[in-house]
Amino acid sequence: MERRASPPVATQFPMQIATTIESTRAASRAARSAGKRIGLVPTMGALHEGHLSLVRVAKAKSDFVVVSLFVNPLQFGPTEDLAKYPRTFERDREMLEREGTHLLFAPTAAEMYPTRDATYVNVEGLSERLDGQSRPGHFRGVTTVVSKLFHIVEPDIAIFGQKDAAQVAIIRRMVRDLNFPVEIVVAPIVREPDGLAMSSRNAYLDPHQRQQALVLSRSLQRVQELFRKGERSTEKLVAAGREVFAEQAGVRPDYLSIVDPESLETLTEITSDALVAVAAYVGTTRLIDNLALNGDKSKN
Repeated sequence: MERRASPPVATQFPMQIATTIESTRAASRAARSAGKRIGLVPTMGALHEGHLSLVRVAKAKSDFVVVSLFVNPLQFGPTEDLAKYPRTFERDREMLEREGTHLLFAPTAAEMYPTRDATYVNVEGLSERLDGQSRPGHFRGVTTVVSKLFHIVEPDIAIFGQKDAAQVAIIRRMVRDLNFPVEIVVAPIVREPDGLAMSSRNAYLDPHQRQQALVLSRSLQRVQELFRKGERSTEKLVAAGREVFAEQAGVRPDYLSIVDPESLETLTEITSDALVAVAAYVGTTRLIDNLALNGDKSKN
């Protein structure tokens, strides 16, 4: 079941702001010493309702909510949008304070990576699939920074969004393989009323491109319709989704794949859980979306 946008709930809860690893560790450990359960929501800022839904999940499942706001350079390729990625710190701060966030961790790149990088965390095999194939090194950057955040904050739970389903699978594998004592919680995709998955990169779209971007969710809906009618061949389902893209000018598909949601391996036939993942360029903006299929039902 997808989640629709809803207005934030106002609160007057005072929020701490930390910009250093040392102060963040101190605040987190003080909360733990007080018997509080710690929830972490990693973000890159430019917050929207999708992010806030993660904060609300963290608030419901923990006693001390930490949100990190860090545009991580390691997960951007040399030709990607690191320099122009939206940065809206004051707006983000106000939104998080209204949501009752306890601690905002907003480090600089120099704080997180003070020396030339020599150590990375990489989940081999999974990290080369889906976005990892299109964006070499992207998931290595994600798992490296998330592992650092886990060590800094020491959360009991960490909340991620279903929109980044491949990222979720990779982080879950990292947590399992490296024995992180962290429960990974996945929250549903939050969509605009017309079906577009919320993303910080939607801000790059002009009004015409905003309409073109709806082809991502339409392609997923087409796959979902055929699945509900009994089609289980991924070749036929993918072909149907690609036909939807062919009808929309101005959008360049990157991939439309049906994979195992844990291993991210491509499936030939759907016999149990499956993930339909899509990425496409609308103008120069790259967007992603997905939905989960399960037995005779589907959800996203």
